[in-house]
Amino acid sequence: MLKILRKIVQEVSTAADLDAVLTIIVSRVQRAMATHVCSVFLFDAVTQRYVLRATQGLNPQAVGQVSLAENEGVVGLVAKRAEPINLQDASSHPAFYFLDTTGEEQFHSFLGVPIIHQRRVLGVLVVQQQEKRRFDESEEAFLVTLSAQLAGIIAHAHATGSVQTQLDANQRPVQQDLRYEGVAAAPGVAIGRVVVMSLPADLDTVPDKEVKDLAAELESFAKALEAVREEVRQVADNLASRLSKDEQALFDVYLRMLDDQALAQEVIARIHAGNWAQGSLREVIDEHVRAFTAMEDPYLSERATDIRDLGSRILSHLQEAGPAQITDFPDHAILLADELTPAMLGLAPENKLAGLVSVSGSGNSHAAILARSMGIPTVMGVVDLPYRRLNGREVVVDGYNGRLYVNPSDELLQAYGRILNDEKAMATELQALHDLPAITTDGYRLPLWVNTGLAADVARSLERGAEGIGLYRTEIPFMIRESFPSEQEQLESYRKQLEAFAPLPVTMRTLDIGGDKALPYFPIDEENPSLGWRGIRITLDHPEIFMVQVRAMLRASVGLNNLRIMLPMVTSVHEVEEAKRQIDRACAELREEGYDVHAPPVGVMIEVPAAVYQARRFARMVDFISVGSNDLTQYLLAVDRNNPRVAGLYAPYHPAVLKALDFIAHEAHKERKHVSICGEIAADPGGALLLMAMGYDVLSVNANNLPRVKCAIRGVSLEEARHLLLKVRMMHDAEEIHQTLRQALRAFGLNQLTRPAIPERE
Repeated sequence: MLKILRKIVQEVSTAADLDAVLTIIVSRVQRAMATHVCSVFLFDAVTQRYVLRATQGLNPQAVGQVSLAENEGVVGLVAKRAEPINLQDASSHPAFYFLDTTGEEQFHSFLGVPIIHQRRVLGVLVVQQQEKRRFDESEEAFLVTLSAQLAGIIAHAHATGSVQTQLDANQRPVQQDLRYEGVAAAPGVAIGRVVVMSLPADLDTVPDKEVKDLAAELESFAKALEAVREEVRQVADNLASRLSKDEQALFDVYLRMLDDQALAQEVIARIHAGNWAQGSLREVIDEHVRAFTAMEDPYLSERATDIRDLGSRILSHLQEAGPAQITDFPDHAILLADELTPAMLGLAPENKLAGLVSVSGSGNSHAAILARSMGIPTVMGVVDLPYRRLNGREVVVDGYNGRLYVNPSDELLQAYGRILNDEKAMATELQALHDLPAITTDGYRLPLWVNTGLAADVARSLERGAEGIGLYRTEIPFMIRESFPSEQEQLESYRKQLEAFAPLPVTMRTLDIGGDKALPYFPIDEENPSLGWRGIRITLDHPEIFMVQVRAMLRASVGLNNLRIMLPMVTSVHEVEEAKRQIDRACAELREEGYDVHAPPVGVMIEVPAAVYQARRFARMVDFISVGSNDLTQYLLAVDRNNPRVAGLYAPYHPAVLKALDFIAHEAHKERKHVSICGEIAADPGGALLLMAMGYDVLSVNANNLPRVKCAIRGVSLEEARHLLLKVRMMHDAEEIHQTLRQALRAFGLNQLTRPAIPERE
């Protein structure tokens, strides 16, 4: 059966459209199970009924004509219960509903299983036979397994059909507010029309051909390489005024790939072996893409995207077609691609680009990093999106919740339009708070710091009145290079951050790679990277990397002395002791070399459950405690928020998370140590009030959210915040807590800090 399952899934996955998918399913299942009938009923969102969409064995004239409500028939019961129903004689079941146009009266045995995708019942898969019998366990297991494997394919094909329906409103009612879930990669809201980015060259369709003129093939390949190099340089020049030096280095990565003698020589070798340039290029690119993709590492997967993009661009020149250029961008353009690449961002005029959407990728891709730096609302990983059919369609990009709405209704447009208007009005209103402290109505002051990583974050942070840096992500300068940066290169990056904020404190986290943050030149191949070799574990295993970085930090701080060093992902006392020894050693070495180095405050980041319960012990060893609430939430809830299939379970206001945060603050204060927090909960106005009430000494947020948090703090008293915390402590549901915080903000007169509710429609 396993072989049959794989064959059916493989065949269905290559079908052209939904009808073809369903036709293959009913014919192959009917044959594999040797049943008289196999049918598929799919839910129609317009009629709210389950429609017979394909059948092998029933009257084909009934397809598209017969339907059942959720409370009608055994099919409706399968959908309502969301579980299989196996009957010896369906006609004797109380829920049986006779469909007289199908010819099903001759069939008695019935087995129906729900087709479920991301908790939503898409339809019901049914097999029937004439004789009265119950299908055995192996048959039921086969159908359940097949349904589970096909659900994603059917969902994608169904979504493609739904979008196509919108383009032909004369045949069927227009479906509005089609919602697709992804990963929130850059915050904000955008309303506009889609521009699908793609390259005409398709490597997958290139055939093999025998070389007829070796010199001509080699010459055309060389010209194509140089043409693509020039394209990348041009795109980099177009973006130069909008990106920092570090961010522009992303395009240097592209150029190095093109200059990589190994890659070019592999193609040339295959041309010499007899395959023409296009076929040789396809072979080499496919091999490299497969190699990187097989590593199952997020950042290495992004490198596969870069290689595929470059391969397509080279092919387009080999085909003498040139790359596709879109010259007529609409206002408020939403750039959409199967895989967004950094180069694509430079093709759209800055004043017309409103949002970004990618079918593949995560919030840690190169394109997502640039999007956050440029302040463009972005959603990544929208896996079921039929993007090829969306060019020119009106959409809403919700970068806060990781959602894309296709063909939005007037109601939805008004709701998101209010958010956009509120954001603009609030930005103007909050600008007046720039020089004012975050102080409550009863005189309690709470410092607000920022999280940074890219050079562009510094200016934005200072514009919004930041009082320090609570988290400088040092791994980002590492990510955008082809090798580990030298001590001098790191010193230059760190000095800019320290100088910009001096004398205000700057907290630099030591290199935090591994898990979902890998370096292309330092691959880490693990089956479970989030629980593997990452954070402080890597740097302690590689003291040569750690010492170079710490030396660069210390040298950068000479004469400024506003550096704080923070250790990520600590789980044990031994790790902290060893890291502190190496920092002390770096200080001693630099003093011997004549540098006027002052020993900086050293702290740890509480990100894993093990560290939560050692918070007081750590507080005795270090100068400060900082909580990384995003990772801590993921580990406490066992939810990867970069995975669109489970991102909805990521709940910063989960009672367990709040209890852990409360516990950490109290444990640190028992040792009279400063405790700060960075993460999404600190950047939310309601969450900020809870954290202030818990006793956190500093909140560190992204620059865009800093004014909102400051407004919330200035609008309440500390006593009111503590009463709110007491109320929340009695609750046991994350959504209930979230709604309570929204209501509290309104009660405090802070309506402008609560985004209006968005109507939920399928």
